[in-house]
Amino acid sequence: MPVDATPSAPGPRSGALDPAVATRLRRDAAGLVAAIVQQHDTREVLMLGWMDDEALHRTLTTGRVTFWSRSRQEYWRKGDTSGHVQHVRSVDLDCDGDAVLVTVDQVGAACHTGARTCFEAGGPLPVTLPPDPAGATPSDLAEGDVP
Repeated sequence: MPVDATPSAPGPRSGALDPAVATRLRRDAAGLVAAIVQQHDTREVLMLGWMDDEALHRTLTTGRVTFWSRSRQEYWRKGDTSGHVQHVRSVDLDCDGDAVLVTVDQVGAACHTGARTCFEAGGPLPVTLPPDPAGATPSDLAEGDVP
């Protein structure tokens, strides 16, 4: 069961999110920022969700992660139906203000498929890297000084 449903689109809510935080956010056209969820102790990336100001406010003040569902157009809190709860440990804003990193204590699976992470469920994509130039060291490559 979702935390709350709303008939209107997400966006800033008056008085909810601290204005000092709200002014630092760079929202997309729908009023959302990406929320990357990471296990606090292992640094394992668990999932990506979306937050508007209200979802971020709830996350910062309740100790549980709240998202905005773009498909259902409602707020949802991880674990309310599955029991796979995300307990907030910290929230950091990225340098551009368009994403937050939420570190959590994850109880159970993070993915709705039952997988530990949503990236485990999605699986790897093939990556083909060009061969290293002959004689190049890692520091050469990092500095762009390829012989």
